[in-house]
Amino acid sequence: MTQVRAKKHLGQHFLRDLEVARRIAASLPLDGQTSVLEIGPGTGVLTQFLLQNPDIDLTAVELDSESVVYLHQHFPQLKVVEADFLKMDLKNLFPEKFCVIGNLPYNISSQIFFKMLDHKDQIPCLVGMIQKEVAERMAAKEGNKTYGILSVLMQAYYSIDYLFTVHEHVFDPPPKVKSAVIRLTRNDVSRINCDEKLFKTVVKTAFNQRRKTMRNSLKPRSCHSRSWPQAWSSAHSPMAMMLPFCSASGMNWSGGTMPSSGCCQRSSASAPTTWPLRASYLG
Repeated sequence: MTQVRAKKHLGQHFLRDLEVARRIAASLPLDGQTSVLEIGPGTGVLTQFLLQNPDIDLTAVELDSESVVYLHQHFPQLKVVEADFLKMDLKNLFPEKFCVIGNLPYNISSQIFFKMLDHKDQIPCLVGMIQKEVAERMAAKEGNKTYGILSVLMQAYYSIDYLFTVHEHVFDPPPKVKSAVIRLTRNDVSRINCDEKLFKTVVKTAFNQRRKTMRNSLKPRSCHSRSWPQAWSSAHSPMAMMLPFCSASGMNWSGGTMPSSGCCQRSSASAPTTWPLRASYLG
């Protein structure tokens, strides 16, 4: 097979620029790790540079059967797993830690990062090319309009570096948007000071309803959980801004007891608050 046809339903845009591929491969911080998983190698433009590194034990996961045949023909030394990355049992494939790299499909990039979070103690680093808008969102700081769910969740466990922008013309077919290469490196946070499942739920609830006040967005959650303020505090360091709201909800900031009169009522000891704090104020 001499050519692989890009398939729209798989979000395929094959990288053609060898210099960009070389820069992506060189951006991977192995730091003693040898096992590397490449997601969506396509025609192997990035793969060839990874295989040239003697310190890398490379495995590629590819869903497209045409690409799998092409890779076997042109890179016989490459270990290729024909599978959907989102459905893979990563612990079975990699008993130890491994790094991730790839020109990630735009249509599932966020899902890839969420799966990465589920295996954060197993994946110390990732270098990926994604849609520029998504990369900017992930690397955004608090107070920025692009700051959102991915920003909070990924930055809780990873340091994120926006490395460089990649223009449309270096792909076949060219996408309608610019791309960017980012690097995620595991930070020193082993666990956050709250229930992690609740932490994710609170962050998603708040940012999925940016036009609502924080009080109204999180009120249903506060009625069922005593620890959501602690989860939100772990999500974002400036969440001390939420103190008036927590008081108005009858809860202390550390996730303490709620008044018996009802979790969504103001405690008699708290002063009325007029803070219409919105998630959009925080990004």
